[in-house]
Amino acid sequence: MLVGDVGGTNARFGLLRKAGEQPVSVRVYSCADFSTIADAVENYLSETGGQRPKEAAIAVATAVTGDRIRMTNHVWQFSIEETRRALKLERLDVINDFTALALALPHLKAEEICKTGGGEAVMSAPVALLGAGTGLGVSGLIPGGDEWIPLQGEGGHASFSPVTEQEIEILRILRQRYQHVSAERLLSGPGLVNLYQAHAALERVPAEAYSPADISRKGKEGQCALCAAALESFCAIMGTVAGNLVLTLGARGGVYVGGGIVPGLGRYFLDSRFRQRFEQKGRFSEYLAAIPSFVIVAKYPALIGAASFLLHAEKK
Repeated sequence: MLVGDVGGTNARFGLLRKAGEQPVSVRVYSCADFSTIADAVENYLSETGGQRPKEAAIAVATAVTGDRIRMTNHVWQFSIEETRRALKLERLDVINDFTALALALPHLKAEEICKTGGGEAVMSAPVALLGAGTGLGVSGLIPGGDEWIPLQGEGGHASFSPVTEQEIEILRILRQRYQHVSAERLLSGPGLVNLYQAHAALERVPAEAYSPADISRKGKEGQCALCAAALESFCAIMGTVAGNLVLTLGARGGVYVGGGIVPGLGRYFLDSRFRQRFEQKGRFSEYLAAIPSFVIVAKYPALIGAASFLLHAEKK
């Protein structure tokens, strides 16, 4: 069985040899190197060789509302059924990437998560999930008897809600560029660039042509005051969005932060204002202080979630 995790920048594929095993032969490709998702899969299968899979579950960074898939932060568009036939698969399931990541949470090992604060999780309560990469993904798990029910939503595109006077000014700056300023416009790779440019505008100095990786590195290492300000804003705003999500879901089972950016920040994120802003909810600050938060540091967690989805579907 084939499992995949396709974001706005990279596509990751792996194989399941037996039910319940971890994906093997995992490879990572740049989406920009292929015209279609089918081309990327065929390239992976030709490189790995072996028996051709009959079933596949692929997680994609966009809403899945029918047969037609349109990537939010990449040019790929495709029909699930046409892709299934092109790849000679008996079954192809396409799910949201953060739905897959949510499904992975019960299967993560202790060393694949890092606690960032709070008390103990309430085991029968919902769990919240968000993470920034090329975009901002949001999901969660709802307890449903003997199993967990993953949420498939697009919470990253909910409107950005500023908390401080500085964030109000940042919102004003970004509204000159975007008709709708979503949380993703700040909490993503492009969002880091937006934050850096907004801080430059606030200081009335020209912005450099820095990439998200440049801003993260220079901000962490203290090489650039504007990069440091952008990264500080990023972590604080992530805390606010995470707190909002937990309150909305009643996620006393904890909140998990994944994606490509936060795990790469390491100790910087743990020492940031994330947790302070997460708990900063007035009358519900004590409620949030008791809820644990975690950073997902597993290497390919969405592939584990896609595998869980596929194996669970087989049992039905």
